[in-house]
This record gives sequence, structure tokens and C-alpha cells, in this order.
Amino acid sequence: MQPTVNLDVNQTSLHNYSANNKNNHPKNSISDVNSIEGTVSDQVFASSLTALELDLIYAIDRNEFELYYQPKVDAKKSLIIGAEALIRWNHPTLGLILPNDFIPLAEKIGFLNKIGKWVKKTACAQNKAWQDAGLLAIPVSVNLSASRFMEKDLASSIKEILEETQLEAQYLEIEITETSILKNEEIVFSLLDELKNIGIKIALDDFGTGYSSLSNLHHFNGKIDILKIDRSFIQDLSIAKQEDANFIVHMILQLSNHLQMDVVAEGVETLEQLKVLQNYNCNTVQGYLYSKPLPATQFVELLKKQRIEPIC
Repeated sequence: MQPTVNLDVNQTSLHNYSANNKNNHPKNSISDVNSIEGTVSDQVFASSLTALELDLIYAIDRNEFELYYQPKVDAKKSLIIGAEALIRWNHPTLGLILPNDFIPLAEKIGFLNKIGKWVKKTACAQNKAWQDAGLLAIPVSVNLSASRFMEKDLASSIKEILEETQLEAQYLEIEITETSILKNEEIVFSLLDELKNIGIKIALDDFGTGYSSLSNLHHFNGKIDILKIDRSFIQDLSIAKQEDANFIVHMILQLSNHLQMDVVAEGVETLEQLKVLQNYNCNTVQGYLYSKPLPATQFVELLKKQRIEPIC
């Protein structure tokens, strides 16, 4: 396995990488950049790109991106009932780079939506391939950026991907964040309606970390199918003492049940956290307690088994 690079703590080496490699980049002209990203037409902007940003632009063509899959588990039945697709960048020099370290770069250079389209198409094609092989049919979720909601062709683009890959809409879920909704609630809700009309379920990711309060949860009623409780609440769950996190998680679960929304607890890492969640009747979980994100070649082995037990 390639080494994982944390860009936040390796800025010096990355600066040196960019400085030493930009002038030697195999494709570093205005025409080359324009051929990949049509919105980049400014020579000043193109010449200001770092070597890492140029590498990012050509990562799709060079097949350097890869999707990892983390199972969503019905803990009561020990069954895999879904998965989240998570992108990784296999950089030829720096090794495996996590999305938190390159997604901001993609957004900066206007390349995020193209990456997002690649993620959706790849996840749908892979899921269809698993189904065609007779493996367990599960929905796979992908994350959608806030900026993508401002694109008018979102619903039609997703519909086109589903038709091209021949994947039924029920096997694709879209995950969005609270902040995505709050940026332009009216437009976002309209787009969510379009997606739901196609047959796609919508999950609200990292719930509790945005600006919404629990009392505003009813605003999402009819628009959101699934709430994903943020890991920051899950990590503080305790049986021995009733932490604030226990109260918050319990309230989210009660309100979600009242509004007929499903709930996924993400970031579950210990049996104690799982026990607290089950005491609150939350049985759908995702986290390292069951499996870390895996490349497709390894995740397929989990699908073959269907059942999964906690890694104690």
C-alpha cells in the first residue's frame, strides 16, 4: 500500500515538489490546460498553477483516482446494507492522498465538479458490475459538493449517468451537508425534489455540525431521507456517564423517528459506542469498528460474505 500523505504537515516538501517540478511538467501550456478544464482560459491563472494543481487536473486522464468503499451495517443483524464511496488520489510521487488534502485544491482551480462527475459515474458503474456478478445489491452513496447544487444540469447529469451505467436509481444515494442547504435553501430544495423524483435517496451528512438546530430538523421533512450523525458526537458516547453527546444523539434519533427519517451513525469505533446507539434503537452504523474504507478489490470480499462482525 502506498504511503498516506497529510498535506497539512508536509507543506515544506510539497512546496519543494511544486517548485522543482512545475517547469518540467509534461503538459504545462495554456492549450493543454484548456483542453482539460474549459473554464481555464486565463494565461495568468494557468501560469500560477502549482505542480500539484497541474497534476490534479490530469489525474483523471492518468487513472490516478480510485474509489474506496466503507460499509454501512445493520448492527442488529450483522448485515451490510449499503456503502459510502470515498475518493483517493494515487499520486505517482507523493503516494496516497486523502480527499481533505486535495479537494480544496480542486475547488480552487475549478476542477471539483469534474471530479464529482467522475466519482458518481465510477461508483454507479462499479455497483452495477457487482450486481451483474450476482453479489449483494446495496445502495452506494456519494458526496455532493455545495457548488454542484448551483449547476442547473445536476439532475439531468445524474439521470444520464444512471442510464449509461444501467444502474437503478434506488441503488444510488446522494450525501449533502447542512451548509450546502443553507447556502441557498430554495434552489437546493428544488433540486432535491428533482433527484427524489428520479428515485434517489438523499442523506444529510455530518448532521449537527452546521448551523441548524434540532428544532429546525422538521424543515428537512420530505426532502431528506437519511440523517448521518456526525462522528464528533459519536466519539463521546459513554455508558458509564451520560455525556452531552448522549443527550444530543438521543434527541436526534427521537426526532428523526418522528419525522420518519432513517439514521446512520458514522465514525463508530468502539463496542461501547455501538451499545449506546443500540440502546437508543439506532442500528445502522458506519465506522472502523466494522471496516475501514477499502478499495473495490477488497470490498468485494465483504459483499461476498454479506455478513460482517465488529473488529474487536
